[in-house]
Amino acid sequence: MTAADREGGPEREGALEREGAPEREGAPERERNRQREPDRPTERERQHERGIALARAARGGDTLALHQLLDHLTPYIARICDPVARADAPDATQETLLTVFRSLRSLRDPRALYGWVRAVAVREAVRTAQRAARDRPAELAEVPGRGDPQLAADIDDVLARLSPAHRAVLVLRDVEGLDEQTAAALLGVPAGTAKSRLHRARSSFRKAWSA
Repeated sequence: MTAADREGGPEREGALEREGAPEREGAPERERNRQREPDRPTERERQHERGIALARAARGGDTLALHQLLDHLTPYIARICDPVARADAPDATQETLLTVFRSLRSLRDPRALYGWVRAVAVREAVRTAQRAARDRPAELAEVPGRGDPQLAADIDDVLARLSPAHRAVLVLRDVEGLDEQTAAALLGVPAGTAKSRLHRARSSFRKAWSA
């Protein structure tokens, strides 16, 4: 071995190590990528996509798909109508399903199905409750926080003391978790009106709870 070889040995070995490092370090990562499976959809996501597929087929004239869609949507609609229409929730649910049956073809984008159905359900729940004259308004300044155990105790009885309009905005904002603009759009009122109703609803809820 020459002096030049000896002098360049460590540097040359270091260079070779640096050149080969990415190849060796990247190999495990590539192996992990090859072994990694795509995330599987959750049950909720599968049901969501099923509804969209049924809506698309029903809009195309598939009668069986339409009936399956109505069955698929019934629990979702009932969950929205129940706290708003209360004892008349079954009527509100049926009115919502009837509207979906009659107006599904007006839904241009099947992927907007659930937002559209929610808007119909809220509207029908409020209208049904008002028509049944079960309005018990209370002009009563905060609702218990979303994690407060009070909400799970006997919320049903307290909601009965609110007007349908107040129940609707309270459910949309504090149960469904919608923002102010979205809730206002679903209720068909200006954002300022929705905000004012929410304030009164929360105040009424708090006072009724403490009564």
